[in-house]
Amino acid sequence: MLILGFMVVEVIGGVLSGSLALLSDAGHMITDGAAIALALFAQHMANRPASAERTFGYQRAEVLAALINALSLWMIAGWIFFEAFRRLRDVPEIEGGLMLVIGVIGLLVNLAAAWVLHRSAQHSLNVEGALKHVMADLMGSVGVVISGVLVLTTGWTLVDPILSVLIGVLILASSWRLTIKVFRVLLDTVPEHIDVYRLCSELEEQEGVTLVHDVHVWTISSGHESFTAHILVDPAYEGDMNELLSSSQEIVRHDHGVGHVTIQLEQLRVGADCAEDHHVDHLLARSREQRKKRKRLLL
Repeated sequence: MLILGFMVVEVIGGVLSGSLALLSDAGHMITDGAAIALALFAQHMANRPASAERTFGYQRAEVLAALINALSLWMIAGWIFFEAFRRLRDVPEIEGGLMLVIGVIGLLVNLAAAWVLHRSAQHSLNVEGALKHVMADLMGSVGVVISGVLVLTTGWTLVDPILSVLIGVLILASSWRLTIKVFRVLLDTVPEHIDVYRLCSELEEQEGVTLVHDVHVWTISSGHESFTAHILVDPAYEGDMNELLSSSQEIVRHDHGVGHVTIQLEQLRVGADCAEDHHVDHLLARSREQRKKRKRLLL
């Protein structure tokens, strides 16, 4: 409500003052409101229970919302660049005083919105996407304030499209990390905080374990990671298989923070009755750092 209410003020102020920075900021505020509405809807969908046809429920809805938010930021930056180039060729008259007043109010509104969102942004890609929109808008408000001061004190109206370009660059930079995070989830990449080499090494250090293979680690949605693997057990192992399974799950779940763990124990020759991909490149390194050092040496 803060954002959409002030967006109306910025549209009126942008038309009256002739400021591209204000109008671009107003256009971005529309997407801010849409981003937060999308985040709320995705959160509602993610909380819906799983079913036989959707075994993970709608948890990926928040990732899709974050992707839409990231792509919309790039589209906004493109529009700002286009309008700024057009105004660099034909700079209009700008009312600096009105621009400055609205810019200061917008700065306060965006600070309030950012404060509301930042507390949960680190736990959700969805909320982080909405926060990126608000932070980009915050940078836009700073640009509006600077433009208003310079136009009011020096009469240099060219600063408006120049600062608009800088705002566009900052929007692209701020959305880049979010975009990378979203694509990592959609490509089922191993989460950054999980060292799969160390994890597999710790599993293999257990008594009776010969090899960990067919390993898969991925993110379903923010804070919901999954792990599946086959553990080859020495046929001569005389210990309790249930205890071995429990200790393996404990390593994955509690030591490495993975919530959804599926482990299959096997007492057979590796590959004898198993059709899955046995990728075991973790045997070449005991940690992610060792893996990186090995790759540098090979290069």
